Amino acid sequence: MTINCKGQLIDLTSPKVMGILNITPDSFYDGGKYRDEAQIINQVESMLNDGATFIDIGGYSSRPGADEVSEVEELNRVIPVIELILKHFSGTLISIDTFRSEVVRQSIEAGAALVNDISAGKHDHNMLATVGKLGVPYIMMHMKGNPKTMQQQTDYKDLLKEVISYFAERISAAHSEKINDIIIDPGFGFAKTTEQNFELLNHLELLKMLDKPMLAGVSRKSMIYKTLNTTSENALNGTTALHMVALQKGANILRAHDVKEAMECVTLFNQLTSN
Repeated sequence: MTINCKGQLIDLTSPKVMGILNITPDSFYDGGKYRDEAQIINQVESMLNDGATFIDIGGYSSRPGADEVSEVEELNRVIPVIELILKHFSGTLISIDTFRSEVVRQSIEAGAALVNDISAGKHDHNMLATVGKLGVPYIMMHMKGNPKTMQQQTDYKDLLKEVISYFAERISAAHSEKINDIIIDPGFGFAKTTEQNFELLNHLELLKMLDKPMLAGVSRKSMIYKTLNTTSENALNGTTALHMVALQKGANILRAHDVKEAMECVTLFNQLTSN
């Protein structure tokens, strides 16, 4: 199970970690934390040293109720950071976290290697065609509505069945645009209640029927800190616990704020499954 990133084949049969770098003032956990070049370089260096295979850059917060960000502002946030990272760490595989095709185009031209789209191409009708023409791997996430409205769209007759059906349709649409490397993200916290998030995690292995690599993004999310009656700042231990569950249920990539701890989960998981 491999994906092609800038000519480099990445084997996802051994789980990988994607380090999160939010270039936003209002992300739920690390908003505004990485504002100058030194902070960005230090954080990326730390994540790479800790074992991150990918660095995921986002310039538009997708937290519930997040403010609108113009396309120009998003580009102004992410393009200089992509260029900065590649200047200092030339081989870095950068994922661009956006639902806008023009941000994708300019980011890939600036040196990004793959696309992480929370809307699975539903918010920009040019997205799938753009990704197909660029020939890069595509992460598609399950969500209903948008970050402003998703928390009001949590009604499901059968959550797992609807998520699988959603991906089947989106994968077909992506294939029709010649997108070869597709990764699915079940979208923990997106148009799902805490109970639904745990139901999804508990049956995550069912998504393997789609025969695509799977990304799990639970890092420091409300499903953890609300259940533990704490805060995102104190949710690392809970994140680690659910990371191991996600790996055991078939996740191929952990998208994480805390790369070192996520890599420790992967190392222990690999040891566990090698015996």
